[in-house]
Amino acid sequence: MSKRACSVAAIWCMLGAVMASAYSIPEAQLDKKKVFWGSPRQFENPAEVQYETVVKATPEYQEIQKKKIKRGTGRYWLLLSQASERVVRTIREMGSKTDYDLIAAQGYLGGLDPPIPANDITEDVIEAMVEESKD
Repeated sequence: MSKRACSVAAIWCMLGAVMASAYSIPEAQLDKKKVFWGSPRQFENPAEVQYETVVKATPEYQEIQKKKIKRGTGRYWLLLSQASERVVRTIREMGSKTDYDLIAAQGYLGGLDPPIPANDITEDVIEAMVEESKD
């Protein structure tokens, strides 16, 4: 291989490394409540999830709807808390079983300056949660 070809190959390798470089959420923009999985300090493959949509797909939320449990009652808040715990647990399991190294609330990463692109995995989380409920 010629010196020029080696130089071109080296440049492509460096560009690839830069393009695959890690993202980071600036400290001033960090909202820990919107990060469900991973380290906001350094990540390469982020995902986002529509938290409310997943909560509405839980058996607990379905029970609230089916039995018309009134908001503000103890039973309502208990079921909503259980639904939330189920969603966060499922999101974290998705994070540990997939290549996504950060999972955040939908819209959070895109709203940062500069915005960080992320894949929407809401449907995957719902599917995983439904499968877990069957067991």
